[in-house]
Amino acid sequence: MSVQEYLEKHLLSRKIEEAVNAAVRAKAPDPVLFISTHMRRAVPAVITGVRARQILDGRGEPAVEVSLHTNKAVHRASGAAADAPEGTAADAARDAEKRKLLARAVADAVRVINDKVSEALVGMDPQQQAQIDQAIMDLDKAHHKAEIGVNAMLAVSIAACKAGAAEKEVPLYKHIAELVGKSATTLPVPAITVINGGTHAGNSLPIQEIMILPVGAKNFEEAMKMGSETYHHLKDIILEKYGSNSCNIGDDGGFAPNISSMSEGLDLVIGAINRAGYNGRIKLAIDVAATDFCIGNKYDLEFKFAEKLGQGFKTADDMIEIYSQLCSEYPLVSIEQPFDKDDWEHSKKFTTLELCQVVGDDLLMSDPERIKRAVNEYTCNALVLKANQVGTVTEAIEVVRQAKDAHWGVMVSHRSGDTDDSFIADLAVGAAAGQIKAGAPCRGECLSKYNQLLRIEEELGSDGVYAGENWRTAPSTS
Repeated sequence: MSVQEYLEKHLLSRKIEEAVNAAVRAKAPDPVLFISTHMRRAVPAVITGVRARQILDGRGEPAVEVSLHTNKAVHRASGAAADAPEGTAADAARDAEKRKLLARAVADAVRVINDKVSEALVGMDPQQQAQIDQAIMDLDKAHHKAEIGVNAMLAVSIAACKAGAAEKEVPLYKHIAELVGKSATTLPVPAITVINGGTHAGNSLPIQEIMILPVGAKNFEEAMKMGSETYHHLKDIILEKYGSNSCNIGDDGGFAPNISSMSEGLDLVIGAINRAGYNGRIKLAIDVAATDFCIGNKYDLEFKFAEKLGQGFKTADDMIEIYSQLCSEYPLVSIEQPFDKDDWEHSKKFTTLELCQVVGDDLLMSDPERIKRAVNEYTCNALVLKANQVGTVTEAIEVVRQAKDAHWGVMVSHRSGDTDDSFIADLAVGAAAGQIKAGAPCRGECLSKYNQLLRIEEELGSDGVYAGENWRTAPSTS
């Protein structure tokens, strides 16, 4: 083929002339750069392939990473693995087997993505998020997401979302806002982990996390400043009271002093807030993760004790009394998973007291049907959204809309031992969630989310609105 034939076949002469004319009209200072960009935009993006691999998450466990290729660029995303195996030394053999199963599951997911998923998505427009997500879901013939794996589905879906934003030449959070169907964006209040317990730390504290919410900050940057300063003052207090051995951190980056009661932990945090000078501007939250220590119909607050004192078993009504007292004695505004995942009765009983935000985690599992039931029965009044419980970006957006329509609070959440993918930061802003839970101001996988939110706020400038005191009533997605 001659040069002239090649030019005529691809209509290059006309396209180049159009690009040059556009550069002249725009009085482009760098015509070569302008022309190359103009011609690049003239070609629609299409997915040319998807490549997956195994990486390690924040706990060193296997996770899935995806590189989604278009005819213009490569976009990478990763999905947090399911909760890592827990257990004592006596459970080492069982935990080792779980890790082998997890590694095999990730290897299987990588094969499915590189084969079936890639083939299904080739040729699709990355801007068509709903169609891409539907194509991924259609590959799951059993419709329970076990064939591909929720984490693998999410990684592909997020990579496609990033590609869609790039093709539209808008930031990821703005692309998500457009997918949600809203123009306003909101910077969320961070629920910053400062103390870890439960199955996420080796101390005797039964609950999983104590968090701080800087609702009194004027913007997200100040919120992180307040959170970080309080975190470091807490370290000093723990050092003074318990010694250097108590400054180890848990899975979410929170300190893990060897304390055994919720009030003892809350007192430490209040002391740190006061020492930092933020009294009245920071509220408290806890993630009880009560399913982890529910035995039958009772809750064992001594489930981590080497030698039990015999006073740890509490009924659900006892737990309601404990929570009510904590809400009256501390600026405690949010309690996550206060009861077992199937204890709808007592979750409703506590929620109707209207003492604080009651967040459903295991109770809801980000499942639309469970959310619908909880809305109808008023079993809780907030959703913790873990995207890898849902499967795709489209489904995540739908459950946020479902919660917002019920006038619930929405807390976009990482997973303990997450990867360093910062997608949930953009999701929290684009969906105007109002709250984000990404761990402590420590550990790379936690900071990747917080640092991305700092960048977003800087980019938004005066258009960036921090949820602050309106953390539970951020704009609806409708």
